[in-house]
Order: sequence, then C-alpha cells, then structure tokens
Amino acid sequence: MDVSDQIKHIRATLPQSVALVAVSKFHPVETIMEAYGAGQRIFGENRIQELAAKQPMLPGDIEWHFIGTLQTNKVKYIVPFIHTIQSIDSRNLLEKVEKEAARCNRHIRVLLEVHIAQETTKHGFSADECRTIVRETQWATAYPHLILAGLMGMATFTDDKQQVRREFQSLRTLFDELKTTGAVGDSFAELSMGMTDDYHLAIEEGSTMVRIGTAIFGKRNYKTIH
Repeated sequence: MDVSDQIKHIRATLPQSVALVAVSKFHPVETIMEAYGAGQRIFGENRIQELAAKQPMLPGDIEWHFIGTLQTNKVKYIVPFIHTIQSIDSRNLLEKVEKEAARCNRHIRVLLEVHIAQETTKHGFSADECRTIVRETQWATAYPHLILAGLMGMATFTDDKQQVRREFQSLRTLFDELKTTGAVGDSFAELSMGMTDDYHLAIEEGSTMVRIGTAIFGKRNYKTIH
C-alpha cells in the first residue's frame, strides 16, 4: 500500500478519541505531502535541523510535534512554529522553552516525558519527579507561555507484550493521578504513548495519541530530506 492507503488503514484501527501523529523523520517532503494529501495534519519529528529545513517547504496548517531529545541551545530554532513539544525531560528545558516562547509571543503545548522503560538509554522524568513538578509548580506564573497538555512515554523495545502493557499502565495510572489531584487544568488531556509496534496495546491502556512512522512511511530514507 502507498502512504495514503496506509494512513487510511491505520485511521480505521483508531478510536475517534485517539489522535495520529505521523512520524516523518528521515522522510522527504514529497512523501510527507502524500500523507498530507490523505488528510493527515499532525506530524512528528525528532531532529531539529531536519525539522527546521522541512517546515518552510510544507503547508502552514501542519501541526508539528517535536518528539525527540531536545537540547536547550536548539530550542530557538523550532519555537517560532512548533505546536507541541512532547519530550520535555528537565526543568532546564521547560525554562528555556518558556523563555523562547515569550520572546516569540507564542503559547506552546508541552508534554512531560516520563521514563517508563527498563532501558536506560531512554529519557524522561521519574514518576516522583513528574509529581513534584506538577504539584509544586505555579504553572501560570512560572511558565505563562506553556500549556501543560499531558504526559508522554516510550515502552521498552521488547517482544514481552506483558511488560510493555505494564509500562503503559504505569503511565496511565500517573496520568489519572495527576489529573484528579486538581494540580492541572483542563488542558491536561493528552496521554501520548504507542508507536508502530505497540500502539494497539497503548490504546487499550488509555493512550489518546499514538506516534506512528514505519507503518505509514515504510523504512526511513537517511539520504535526503528534499
């Protein structure tokens, strides 16, 4: 199936309450336009340089999500157009995004990335760190240009589906806990978890947003973004 068919096929498997983020990293603008032509408007990227190069060449109504590790010194390159940063993994990064968003007079949605996997190579706050940030931060005062929209997490890359399910359950439990404490506002509504190999499990465990690349675009093209 081509990209358009893949988009339609995947959408048919998603509940209406679950948003699809098409992960377009390492794929050229022509391929992204195929997905756009099929009605896809939310795209995820994880490399600053690549995203900054692609964005001007693509339609302005695309909702760009940054989903990778974000270095503080590169925040300024995406803040003028980014819709959501899903990978907030430190207070320093929160403060830098706030500073750049204020400079651009923009409001940016952010998700706190929580480390739920056994792999140490993955990033994110611990559950306790996340609780502390949410409960002890006067968000409107500390980060007036940032909208706390929810949590994001990546499960362990493993064939053990029960382990993956437990990790997703742990994130859902934390999400529900924070949402019911009154420490967050109505904007706290997104639980971003699930990728090509595990998004069905993630949806079963309460995901509201899945990040799918390979199942839409096929294997990545590392040679060019043009």
